[in-house]
Amino acid sequence: MAQVPQTFFDALAVRAWCGLALTALGRAREEIDAINVYPVADGDTGTNLYLTVESAATAVEAVFAGYEAGSAPVGAPSLADAARAMAHGALIGARGNSGTILAQLLRGMAQVLAVEGETAHTGGDGLRLALRHAADSARQAVAHPVEGTVLSVASAAADSAQEVEGDCGTVARAAYRGACVALAATPGQLAVLERAGVVDAGGRGLVAVLAALVETFTGEAPGLLSGAVSAAHARVELAHEVVPARATPPAQVMEPGQAVEPGQVGDCADGTDGESGPAFEVIYLLEAEDAAVGRLRQRLDALGDSLVVVGGDGLWNVHVHVDDAGAAVEAGVEAGRPYRIRITHFGIDDAHTRGGERPPRERVQRAVVAVVPGEGLARLYTEAGATSVLARPGEPPASGELVEAVRRAHAREVVLLPNDADLRHTAAAAAEQARTEGIRVALIPTRSAVQGIAALAVHEPERRFDEDVVSMTSAAGATRYAEVVVAERQSWTMAGICQAGDVLGLIDGDVAVIGSDVTAVAETVLNRMLAAGGELVTLVLGDEAPGGVAEHLETRVREAYLAVDTVVYRGGRQGALLLIGVE
Repeated sequence: MAQVPQTFFDALAVRAWCGLALTALGRAREEIDAINVYPVADGDTGTNLYLTVESAATAVEAVFAGYEAGSAPVGAPSLADAARAMAHGALIGARGNSGTILAQLLRGMAQVLAVEGETAHTGGDGLRLALRHAADSARQAVAHPVEGTVLSVASAAADSAQEVEGDCGTVARAAYRGACVALAATPGQLAVLERAGVVDAGGRGLVAVLAALVETFTGEAPGLLSGAVSAAHARVELAHEVVPARATPPAQVMEPGQAVEPGQVGDCADGTDGESGPAFEVIYLLEAEDAAVGRLRQRLDALGDSLVVVGGDGLWNVHVHVDDAGAAVEAGVEAGRPYRIRITHFGIDDAHTRGGERPPRERVQRAVVAVVPGEGLARLYTEAGATSVLARPGEPPASGELVEAVRRAHAREVVLLPNDADLRHTAAAAAEQARTEGIRVALIPTRSAVQGIAALAVHEPERRFDEDVVSMTSAAGATRYAEVVVAERQSWTMAGICQAGDVLGLIDGDVAVIGSDVTAVAETVLNRMLAAGGELVTLVLGDEAPGGVAEHLETRVREAYLAVDTVVYRGGRQGALLLIGVE
């Protein structure tokens, strides 16, 4: 069924565009991954773009859901509401270099579309202006832009849009045509693309996004519009045959200064030549002032290459390749507050560092994929052999991120641990998608990271899959879980009415204790849990937990429960002050 066209750019158009772009990238993901040869053939550009747009679409849907649920002002979201949500969602969910650049393109468009009042840009003129501003701001975000990348395609789309008059559909068609012609020209601009016989992967992804824009305003997906487009698609088809998608090792989420293991590599749009390069990819979100970010750009540019810094209004997404990952993170600390830090090592045998192609690695028989709420737990899970997906408070991973993590695990059999009751349906959808790709997936409904730790402790990849799953499920189910948090607002609970700032002790998901002192609440919770018995207490401390709470609880267990052992881990920025598990 054809898409019902939007007549002008409003919130519904933003919603439709995000949905159609996500569908288009979902269809083209494997094709785009397959032609990702610059600067290293790591086969993840299509996936990175998909996850970036998925985050943008989720943010837009959340705005609409707020109005529909009555938690927002009466009426429907404005164009400014939807455009800002799209830009913010893309920014916090951007993956890889092309995904980061796409996030800046969407932000550039949003800065034009979000203007309200008599100067609102909702027609063809506004779309032309938005496309121009998007292309220009994306170039400014890249430290050393070169031609033959997604930047070239974006600029060509904007140039072509300026040459026509008409409604949004007319302008979108012109932008799409210009992008397709530019995409076909990319092999002539970058020798590495010419040698591989492919077009630029990031540019191919942008063409898919622009095709979705055309469909949003015309109701029809564009076909092959010119000989140049045919050439581009022919190159893509050739690439899909001769450059199979490469599996990427699991990306390791790390804390500053920690040793890292080989992980996945992002795609690039700057001047790196693909023959050699830095050893690490560093990505993080950063809360910082504009002036500090300007200094950060200069420092990171001196440290490495592939530098892209996007965002604004106090929130930035930083991406760089360096040899000294610690220095890149320290630069972020000096500029502001970096978080969601992701450091990956290209590896000695990686094509990025040795200039040759890396043969596809064999699938392992079994792997564990787990969602974890903090960097410390991510490190713990990774050391135990799991592929970790970091979930920040208020930023749960989407199903696409879990599917990608399952793919990165590169195993025939995968045990999936959501570690959150609210993620069960998301994890189930991801498991179902992975099964359609021939991966055997078992979902263990863990509700807390401490249940996941218990499951990992009994994991034995050498035994039969079903037996391993049963053993892990039993261990998780035998672990009671609790957490100590601070109430954000007044609320009714099973333990009475709490006020904002109260310390809450939750046992198995329900509020059981309300108090004012973290240590006292934690001790009460632990006593109630151990009243039913137990042999092992697991404590996971958040960054904001008060000093001495772990020592106090350890002493309490040692003195009052002689047969019970205690283990303590540092969870990092995990949301809860303290996680407690009793087995």
